[in-house]
This record gives sequence, C-alpha cells and structure tokens, in this order.
Amino acid sequence: MTIEIALFQPDIAANAGAMARLCACLGLKLIIIEPAGFAWDDSKLRRAGMDYLDIASIRRANSWSHFMHETQGQRKLLLTTKASLPYHAFAFRPGDILVMGQESAGVPSDVHQACDERLTIHMQKSARSLNVGMACAMVAGEALRQTGSWPVTV
Repeated sequence: MTIEIALFQPDIAANAGAMARLCACLGLKLIIIEPAGFAWDDSKLRRAGMDYLDIASIRRANSWSHFMHETQGQRKLLLTTKASLPYHAFAFRPGDILVMGQESAGVPSDVHQACDERLTIHMQKSARSLNVGMACAMVAGEALRQTGSWPVTV
C-alpha cells in the first residue's frame, strides 16, 4: 500500500487536475469526494491534468460517508491550518490517506473530527495558507520519503 490523496469536495478544477498529475507521476491513488464544484470534463481540469488524467489512478466517492466506508482501516490525515502538529514531525505509514479540504472553505467540523490526525505546515505569521496543491505535494513528498515509497525509475 502506498500513500493516497483524498480531495474533499474540491471546488477548483485546475487544482484537482494538478493533484491528479502529481498522483500519476508519483504512483499515488487519488480519491475525489463528491460533490465537486466543477464538471469532471471541465477544460481547466484537463488543462492542468493534461494527458496524466488518463494514467492517474482516480476513483470517486459519492459522499463523505461513502469515502469513510470504503477506506475503513486506513488512517485519514487532514492537512489543515487549524492544527498544531507539523507534518514533518509526524510518522507516516503506508496506506495513509492525506485528506485535502476545499480550497475556499476547508472541511466542516464533522470531517475535521472524523480524521485520525490533523497536520499543518508552519508558515510565516502573516500568511493564511498555501495553495492546496502545493501543500499536498509537500506533505506527500515527506510521506513518501518516510515510507520508502518513492517510485523507482529506470
């Protein structure tokens, strides 16, 4: 098992496309937790994901409860500005799922509480947040490093 990425009701197609490309390149699975704020054939999604959307391992969960049911036994790690534990101080395991909130609103409190851990990226005090795709890439990279799961290139 490798690290998985779950996008909770993503609302910016280009970010979802970029994260699908990230997953395709690094051999990660991507889960889209519906409803998304864009149509799956959105041109911005295709532009950012390019032809990587065709090789990415993407599945869609029709709701948060459906996602929770199909991922029983896997740790859900929410990336949030409302946490104190920095991601680089956390011990990742194969099969962990990095949960990314909506770009515009994060996640509701019930989703926040349902996750096993809440991780943050420490930033300058004057900064509010990173782009969700950039945050995802940073944390996924650390998780892959810790678990020895970087793809082998030939």
